[in-house]
Amino acid sequence: MAVYITNTETGKKEKLRTMEPGVVKMYVCGPTVYNYIHIGNARPAVTFDAFRRFLEYKGYRVIMVQNFTDIDDKIIREANEWGVSFKDVADTFIMEYWKDAHALGIRAANFHPRTTDFVKEIIEMVEKLIAKEIAYVVENGDVYFSVRKFEKYGSLSGKNIDDLLAGARIEVNSLKKDPLDFVLWKSAKPSEPNWESPWGCGRPGWHIECSVMSQELLGDTFDIHAGGEDLIFPHHEDEKAQSEALTGKPFALQWMHNAMIIIRGDKMSKSLGNVFMVREAVRRYGKDAVKLFLLSKHYRTPIEFSPEILEDNKRAASRVLKTLKRYEEKYSYPLVPKRDAWLNEKEAEFIEALEDDFNTPKAIAILFETAKELNRAMDGGDEDKALKAYHLITRVFGSILGIFEEGSYYEERKDTAGEKVLEKIIEIRNKFRKEKNYIAADLIRDGLKELGIQLFDTADGTKWEKIDGGE
Repeated sequence: MAVYITNTETGKKEKLRTMEPGVVKMYVCGPTVYNYIHIGNARPAVTFDAFRRFLEYKGYRVIMVQNFTDIDDKIIREANEWGVSFKDVADTFIMEYWKDAHALGIRAANFHPRTTDFVKEIIEMVEKLIAKEIAYVVENGDVYFSVRKFEKYGSLSGKNIDDLLAGARIEVNSLKKDPLDFVLWKSAKPSEPNWESPWGCGRPGWHIECSVMSQELLGDTFDIHAGGEDLIFPHHEDEKAQSEALTGKPFALQWMHNAMIIIRGDKMSKSLGNVFMVREAVRRYGKDAVKLFLLSKHYRTPIEFSPEILEDNKRAASRVLKTLKRYEEKYSYPLVPKRDAWLNEKEAEFIEALEDDFNTPKAIAILFETAKELNRAMDGGDEDKALKAYHLITRVFGSILGIFEEGSYYEERKDTAGEKVLEKIIEIRNKFRKEKNYIAADLIRDGLKELGIQLFDTADGTKWEKIDGGE
């Protein structure tokens, strides 16, 4: 079946359209690299990584671009505080981004361009806009885009150009011909990084960078432009205006925007100081729990953040992981199952949910139902059904959503040295039990429980797992 997405520009659910059959060219706005990424930054990264995986499952060849904004006022301020160059700050946090992306299992895009690698092309685009009299230079060397010369301005955000003076993010500058005009090129301030241009030394404005990088790598018109809904205005509106004013062609065929993560009524943002860093979330709750949290609501629906909600997702992830672990211990290495009606129907149900505007909550519900069926199949000794359920969870559902794709791999089991110590303690306890020294055995059991390790004595030997409160 066809894939349908909600196009921000029309506000309607539309069939996915592409310039080239079987190919999706997709641009996702990436981070400004002046700090570690937080859960709010991770939502578009996780969402559109999963959407890309889904399109690939559907047979599309996806060419994905995600940029790094590596020159910006915040980066310059950070560099001045550190006493280093802006490039040192950008390089540092790009490396930290990759650490967090790896921890979350987010795949790299095909291209990760940096703004500063495209300054020449940015200058060329600004020159062309000036030549078309859509942009103008002011006396200090700044270059501005004339918003009122682009008749379709506001078509993406739904804003009326005459109403924008109230409440809009408008740069105060008496040199501009119109308060709505936005900067394409900023003249250099003392001690700031800068590049030579026909209008004097300066640096790119924010919006121009994404227009240039996307069109250089994907063409004048590409298929999907995506990002957080906080970018719709002014960033994406301005990108669209300057690009279409120059080329006369549609900038992106369709636009996808994820809603924000909310904390006590406010969006999560570094400027508000209410952020929760990705690396801390993964450390406390695990990769699968964090991704469940981010995918548990429809991408266009805001998510309320709280530690309690993440704890709920941690418990939900743990139940699935325990089920997968049980299968792996019971049946050893899982084979590829033969397809049958049940497997085909379950897979089709999952895919149909994602074809309908990428409905991840419904898809996740199907995954959890399949985990229950896996448990029931193991309880009933139905190895064939169990194999099919395991295959669906890890190799289809998990592979598309980026969760549980490693089977029962627990993050805490990375600590192999600690695990070996624990196994030795269990061995000593079992020796005490064999000798009927139950007081010593119970002391070890109770001590481990205080540390967050629960022991289970079974017919197959002593098993252990971490419980709430354990580090």
